[in-house]
Amino acid sequence: MTDSAQRVAIVTGGSRGVGRGVATALANSGMRVYATGRTIANATLPPTVDRVVCDHTDDAAVERLFAQIEAECGRLDVLVNNAWGGYERMVEDGRFTWALPFWDQPRWRWDAMITAGVRAAFVASQLAARRMVPARRGLIVNISHWAAQKRIGSTLYGIAKAATDKLTNDIAVELRPHGVAAVSLYPGLVRTEAVLAAGVFDLSNS
Repeated sequence: MTDSAQRVAIVTGGSRGVGRGVATALANSGMRVYATGRTIANATLPPTVDRVVCDHTDDAAVERLFAQIEAECGRLDVLVNNAWGGYERMVEDGRFTWALPFWDQPRWRWDAMITAGVRAAFVASQLAARRMVPARRGLIVNISHWAAQKRIGSTLYGIAKAATDKLTNDIAVELRPHGVAAVSLYPGLVRTEAVLAAGVFDLSNS
């Protein structure tokens, strides 16, 4: 609490939806926020947010992101792992494929949810931890969902969220002795652009 320097945060997948909302809220709270994404240049974000174009399936690009923040700020306090491709192309050729049985799922969706999601969070968390552990401070937040614990209609989605929660749990155990925390955040069903575009979700509790 005696540290008066401006806190620094990274929000991955900050171009739209939950990521954009988190980046905006952190910036409004006074943090210096770096928001990333493939289309971040076109995102509607506060002018104080630093936008960094980054494909989180490209490890070299992610490493450049962290090196940039190290050079510009010399610290990292919060990482919010929101990037993933799970809501891309939920409707294909007029058909809602997101909730099909696992044997009818398009295989590209595995990579969208696991590679562009869980693996992306793992890599970013590694790079964040290498900066937070020596400083003995920091918070890693992984955006997840209670689908990790109860089926909600998509096997792949449940697998991805269960893996996210397991990642969060185990890195939290390893980080705790170093003064760094890791948590899963369940925002629930949010009226993001992708959810609204699908037109199939019950939004009464969103």
